[in-house]
Amino acid sequence: MTATILYIPHGGGPLPLINAPDHPGHAAMVRFLKDAGQTLPRPDAVLVISAHWERDIPVITSGPSPELIYDYYGFPEAAYTIQYPAQGAPDLASKIHNHLSDAGIKTKLDGNRGFDHGVFIPLKLMYPKADIPCVQMSLTADLDPGAHLKAGRALQPLACENILILGSGFSFHNMGAFNLSGQATKDPENQAFQDWLAKTLSDPDLSPQDREDLLLRWEYAPNARYCHPREEHLLPLHVCAAAAGFAKAKVTFKNHVIGKLAQAFCWETA
Repeated sequence: MTATILYIPHGGGPLPLINAPDHPGHAAMVRFLKDAGQTLPRPDAVLVISAHWERDIPVITSGPSPELIYDYYGFPEAAYTIQYPAQGAPDLASKIHNHLSDAGIKTKLDGNRGFDHGVFIPLKLMYPKADIPCVQMSLTADLDPGAHLKAGRALQPLACENILILGSGFSFHNMGAFNLSGQATKDPENQAFQDWLAKTLSDPDLSPQDREDLLLRWEYAPNARYCHPREEHLLPLHVCAAAAGFAKAKVTFKNHVIGKLAQAFCWETA
């Protein structure tokens, strides 16, 4: 078996779970994540790189039964009773730790850290039975694209294992520009950045080195800082692309989420 590598939007806080069935802002994304859980090869474990955990160095959850972290506020009570009792994967966590260390990356394990909503929201849609062990890895707080590409390259040995590497973020994340009513709005700046991202990741005429160079200099893309005033929701993509060896990706989702165009990308390792 081989790894599947997937970068997704995870939506606005808990909204994909508590109002998605009749809310246009998340309906397409929810359908996509549910379908992905049914159509992708079933993994033995999931490694999630979530936009919602930053540490000074990459940290990996290593507890056997992580709790949930309701890292959002101001939502209905139902948002704080969501359950997702997936088990951890201490052996996989140790393996990831070793791969990062072997690449010269300082890292550590955290046996107490739980799963934030960047983990349990999409996974509850993809694998509602919570029967696949999960590990979460943090971003680094410096938000250095090169450091996240290096971390992703260190994960390439996982490509020969039946693991889902899930980058949980959002290809557009300007909080002031979202339309909370869910109504899709025309936004040429949003469109231009999404076009750049799709070309960077999926154009067959680009080499792996081209892709790496473009992702390293992502701030020079059209309207980059409009789409990502702060890049924590983009950087899980850097980890995924590097873990896939900067191979050509497939655009598996392109639709409006909370009124803005967002995308998902998938790499299937050989």
